[in-house]
Amino acid sequence: MVGKNVVSIVSLGLTLVFIILGIFFNEWLNSVFSSLLNVTIDSFGWFYLVACFLFLVLCLYFMFSKYGNIKLGKSSDRPEYSTKSWLAMLFSAAMGCGLVFWGVSEPVLHYVTPPIGSGSSAQSADTSMKFVFFHWGLNAWAIYAIVALGLAYFQFKKDLPGLISSIFYPVLKDKIYGPLGKTIDIYATFITAIGVSTVLGVTTLQLAGGLNTVWGVPNKLSTQIIILLVVTACFLISAYSGLNRGVKILSNLNMIIAFSLMLLLFILGPTSQIMRIFVNTTGEYLRDIVPMSLRLQTFAEDKWIGAWTIFYWAWWSTWAPFVGTFIARISKGRTIREFLVGVLVIPTLINFMWFSVFGGSALHIIQDLKQTALVEAINNDMTVALFSFFDYFPFSSVLSFIAILLITSFFVTSADSATYVLGMFGGNGTLNPSNRIKMIWGIFISASAIVLLISGGVTAVQTVATAIAFPFYIMMVIMCFCLLKAVSQENKTASQEKRASIIESHKYAKGEITKNSNTI
Repeated sequence: MVGKNVVSIVSLGLTLVFIILGIFFNEWLNSVFSSLLNVTIDSFGWFYLVACFLFLVLCLYFMFSKYGNIKLGKSSDRPEYSTKSWLAMLFSAAMGCGLVFWGVSEPVLHYVTPPIGSGSSAQSADTSMKFVFFHWGLNAWAIYAIVALGLAYFQFKKDLPGLISSIFYPVLKDKIYGPLGKTIDIYATFITAIGVSTVLGVTTLQLAGGLNTVWGVPNKLSTQIIILLVVTACFLISAYSGLNRGVKILSNLNMIIAFSLMLLLFILGPTSQIMRIFVNTTGEYLRDIVPMSLRLQTFAEDKWIGAWTIFYWAWWSTWAPFVGTFIARISKGRTIREFLVGVLVIPTLINFMWFSVFGGSALHIIQDLKQTALVEAINNDMTVALFSFFDYFPFSSVLSFIAILLITSFFVTSADSATYVLGMFGGNGTLNPSNRIKMIWGIFISASAIVLLISGGVTAVQTVATAIAFPFYIMMVIMCFCLLKAVSQENKTASQEKRASIIESHKYAKGEITKNSNTI
């Protein structure tokens, strides 16, 4: 199948080229694309902020408007997965690994160097949590939601392929099947493969750091490669078993482990303060969401926004084709309103609670207990930040063991989900790609991650992925127009059909037409 598919051939080739560049021209690649990324952020940072805010506004409009009742599928379609499994699957694919990696590090880094005011103070602690909520809140999920909603609508409502190009049908029509549509799909597949390969590398580094901290396993290249090979075997087995067994079971397991770990820390940590952080920060976040969404320094240089907020919006967009496609695939039969509550609101609240427990506890240790050694540990190596944090709690070994299980489980689930989506892209948008094409993509992204670890090119290729994602951000704005146009037309057609039906019923009641007449 791969040999006959131009999307697979070209995207595999492009990914291979950039992986090779990451191996042999690591410094050059990092330098060139870091410069490109900086220029993009400096020149178009305003566009990232405005567009991301637009995505959120449009999601909220769909949720609360008459369009919220539109079903993603035929009127007789029912959800394929229970609400619990559906939420677990979309959450695990989207942000699971990121939450574990940044749960402690990001709040502490913002505390030391806040976007506003002086660092290492009570005020910077509050500011830190507010911006963490912002980076992992509604705006971030809106980036995924727009792509996922567009794909789900055109797949299940209009019977189009499960490809990114399908969202552009209202403006491109049948051109989505031609060179222009293929180019869109090649680009989406390419940035997905690059993004997933780098995340596999970064998560491997965190796992290796955790094993070294907890059990003294040497954190060296051979260990990292063994970890990645074991995880690869696990996610390939899961991918082979199918969506309903592999990802579904793993995702439910993820949520059990994640909530167990969060509950343990909630009990062992400063419980009352955690709840105060959750309530207060949620209120401040909702109060300031518009100013934060559009915050830029106009006459003074502010590298913080570019290094954090705008970089985040760019990085989320590299994962939007993958996460959006996967969420769309598992969302058939749900209404737009139900879909957006599940993709936008509930995951945001889970993120808020997660960071309140992990980040809030870390700030309590540093600010209230004056244990500043945690700051130094995070600055020295963020891959072991979580495990250094656990040292301040009783049963630290148990907590670390659970965390390693969680990282591994999220790791396998994300890789499995990515393999499934890449299989869909390579299989012309089929909702059930063959095991053969999934295996090819799974082995390819894993091999890419291994060679990046060997060459030390993980950071360089991650920079590449973020820099080249800018055009996709522009494409997402066009997606908003396409989606709005499509649902507006559907609503108009439905209203016309309803009005015609009412007129026909009235005429029948007056005897103007017979029961079997087709004339209105």
